[in-house]
Amino acid sequence: MELAPTRAAGVDAVTVRPGRPLAGTVQADGSKNAALPLLAAAASLGRAVHLSGVPASADVQRMLGLLEQCGYRVAHPVAEPGAVIVMRKDGPVEVPELVDAARIRASYYLVAPLLAACGQAVLPWPGGCEIGDRGMDLHFKVYEAFGDTVLLDDAGYRVLAATQARDRVVLALPFRSRGASVAAVCRAVVSGSRLELSNPNLAPETTGVLGALRAAGWRAHASEEKITLDPPPGIPAGTVAWTVPGDKIEAGTLACAIAATGGEGRIEGISGADLKALAGLLDWVGVPVTLAPDAITVHRARPVGARPLRAIASLAPDGLDADFEPALMTLALTLPGIHLFSDGINPGRHGNLIPQLTRLGALIDELSPTQCRLTGPQRLSGTAVKATDIRTGSALLIAALNARGATTITGLDQLRRGHADLPAKLRTLGADIAEVPR
Repeated sequence: MELAPTRAAGVDAVTVRPGRPLAGTVQADGSKNAALPLLAAAASLGRAVHLSGVPASADVQRMLGLLEQCGYRVAHPVAEPGAVIVMRKDGPVEVPELVDAARIRASYYLVAPLLAACGQAVLPWPGGCEIGDRGMDLHFKVYEAFGDTVLLDDAGYRVLAATQARDRVVLALPFRSRGASVAAVCRAVVSGSRLELSNPNLAPETTGVLGALRAAGWRAHASEEKITLDPPPGIPAGTVAWTVPGDKIEAGTLACAIAATGGEGRIEGISGADLKALAGLLDWVGVPVTLAPDAITVHRARPVGARPLRAIASLAPDGLDADFEPALMTLALTLPGIHLFSDGINPGRHGNLIPQLTRLGALIDELSPTQCRLTGPQRLSGTAVKATDIRTGSALLIAALNARGATTITGLDQLRRGHADLPAKLRTLGADIAEVPR
C-alpha cells in the first residue's frame, strides 16, 4: 500500500526561471536515506514497529511495497499521515520474486527481512540510477561472517541463512561502508547475535538505526573504532515507536539554493548537527549559517574574496556526505575562486552531472572520473537538461535559478525517488518553477 501520490507525481518536467533571491521558511521531509535502513531494521526486529515521518519519496514507497511481498504487513494509520506500522505476517512465507527491487539502489536492505521471514533472500542486482556500480562484495562478507551461504549469478544473488545462529559475530570492515554496517546490524537483529563491528560507518543513518534498536531493548554502543550490539534479555512484547529524521540532504540542497540566489531562509525539521560539515564549507566561502538543534538558517552572503571551495566526499565520521557534493558544485558556479570537488564513493556521479551543467554553459575541468575543478563565478544560460539521478536533478534546479532565461528540466521521476516534491519546496521560498504536464 502506498501513500497518496503528490500533485507532482504526474509531472515529467518543470520550467525554471531566474527571479528574486529565495527567502522564507520551509520544512524538510523525512529522510529517504534514513527511512530505508529503519524500515529494514523494523522488519528484522520480529515485533510491530510504528514508524512516523515516513517520506512519500518513490524509493521509500517502493520499499514498503517490497516488504509486503516479503511477508510483512504494512499498515497506514488513517489519522497519521506519514506513519506506517510494520509487522510480520502470520504463517509460512514463500520466497518472493522481487523484480521491482531492481528499481532501487538500496534493495540490499531487504536481505535481513527476507532471512527473517523466509530463511533465504533472492534479489536482483541493485539498480535505480547510473552513478556507478553498487558494490556488494562487502555485504556478502558480512553474511558469510554470520555463517550464511551466498550464491551469485548474472541476474542477482541469493543468501541462504545459516542453519544455526552464531552467538557472537566479530567483523572488521576494510572501509566505513554505510550499507555494510547497516547490513551487519540488521543481520545481528535477525539472528539475535552479539555483534562486534570494527571500522564501522557512523553516519547519522547508521547511528539512527542503533538508537532505534536501543528503544526496542537492544544494547548498542558506537565509537569510531567499533559498534557493539547485544540482544535484549527475553523477547520484548508490544509495539515500539520510531521516527524517521528530517532529510539532511534535502535541507542542504535548499540551503545551497538559497545561498546561490543571494537570499536568506530557514529549513526546519532536521538535526542541525547533521549539517555541520556542509555549514563549515558554506561559512568558509562567505555564506553565514546558523545551526539549531532542529533547523539550519542561511544568512545573506558576506564578501570574503576568492576563497576556494574544497568539497571532498568522505566516509569518515565527521566527513562530508557525498550527496551534498552536487549541490555544492552548483553553488560554486556563483562563487569567486578555483573550486575542487571529489566523490570517490559514487564514481559515476560526475559523469551524470557535469554533462548536464555543461549544457547550461558551465566550464568544468574533469581531472579524473571522480575529481573536477571549476573557476567561478560563471554565467549560465537556460536550456533543456535532464535529471539522470536524484542528486543531478536537485543540482540542476539550483543551477536553473541563476541561469539567464528559462531552463526545462526533465526526468523528474529520478528526482522523486529521493524527494516527494522538491520543486514545491523551492516555490515556497519564492522560486519561479512551473510544472510541465505529461
